[in-house]
Amino acid sequence: MEKAPLFTNDAIVFGILMLLLGAVFYTSSQKSGFWKKFYKIVPALLMCYLLPAILNSIGIISSETSDLYFVASRYLLPASLVLMTLSIDLKAIYNLGPKALIMFFTGTIGIVVGGPLAILIISFFSPETVGGIGPDATWRGLATLAGSWIGGGANQAAMLEVFKFNPEKYGGMVFVDIVVANLWMAIILLGIGRTKQIDKFFKADSSAINALKEKVAHYTESITRNPSLADFMMMLALAFGAVGIAHFGADGISNFLTSNFEVFNDKSSALSSFTSTFFWMISISTLIGILLSFTKAKEFEGAGASKIGSVFIYILVATIGMKMDLTMIFDNPGLIAIGLVWMAIHAGLLIFVAKLIKAPYFFLAVGSQANVGGAASAPVVAAAFHPSLATVGVLLAVLGYVVGTWAAYLCAILMQIAAGS
Repeated sequence: MEKAPLFTNDAIVFGILMLLLGAVFYTSSQKSGFWKKFYKIVPALLMCYLLPAILNSIGIISSETSDLYFVASRYLLPASLVLMTLSIDLKAIYNLGPKALIMFFTGTIGIVVGGPLAILIISFFSPETVGGIGPDATWRGLATLAGSWIGGGANQAAMLEVFKFNPEKYGGMVFVDIVVANLWMAIILLGIGRTKQIDKFFKADSSAINALKEKVAHYTESITRNPSLADFMMMLALAFGAVGIAHFGADGISNFLTSNFEVFNDKSSALSSFTSTFFWMISISTLIGILLSFTKAKEFEGAGASKIGSVFIYILVATIGMKMDLTMIFDNPGLIAIGLVWMAIHAGLLIFVAKLIKAPYFFLAVGSQANVGGAASAPVVAAAFHPSLATVGVLLAVLGYVVGTWAAYLCAILMQIAAGS
């Protein structure tokens, strides 16, 4: 049995996470000295992610004994999307152009071709790692990874059902998913602190992104006011009222689809992804935020709506960090090697295409996370650039749910061929 963490009471764990977030924000707000130099290299968002990961790795806290990630992803994430979407400018997002979609699909292609290429490369050094027959075949397990890295949990479950991987070995694939995906997210966050240098390397035109950020900033400035208690209560009422509606709608839609259409009950079907309550919860909460942006509720941005949303996002980041055990990197080097090579191919293709079409780093980061991280982390990464951009992450992540199962199926077939060769 694994040793229990030092703290298992979620009240204590939440207190620790909040103290960590407070420490990061206090030190990152210093105008001079060591911390100013430190945060020029390491983004504050990365520290909010990395510090809980360190505590998890040394056995102080653990996501295995905590419900905080569930609470943050199911309650705080949709609430933050509502608050961050209140001031959205759909026309300005449309004016961002096609590069966001190009980078998203580049990321998808990188996952599809990266799997079989990783198998071929690793097979030269360790053929036993990519071997196995029947339900134990490594490529079958990696198919579930493809589902997770293009769509999400529902797509991952669909691949497990389709290719019948040995359930007793499935934990090893989940382990690779957590380690590699979280390492890649850490690298993405690290790059946010160097956005200007990266955009210069890509020769990117980020004028549309800057114009959107400036437009939101000017609008916010024009309606900024000293928020009252009534303002805070109204913003929280809108946010968590929307969360309640989103959960109600998600449960209703999912139950309706599974009760009335047999095809949605077939986990081997690509359509089974649409029974995910998380998918509908994110979609509905974002839609509510967009609808509210056409009402007077938009003016709550002047009272700090997106700032409250950002607080929720940072809490979510800390709980995501809790899921990362840095010591796990050394537990299964063969499978980890496949995952790292796979992700390197995904990253390399994104960098090549970004350089080719002169896409800003924002599109690379969000396009990648919309695939690999899904709806839980794509808005986080997008909001790290600016709260007004969170919706771009959501929209691309939803697209990932749609194409995830089909793309993962193609990847699995290619991996089977690669393993056989």
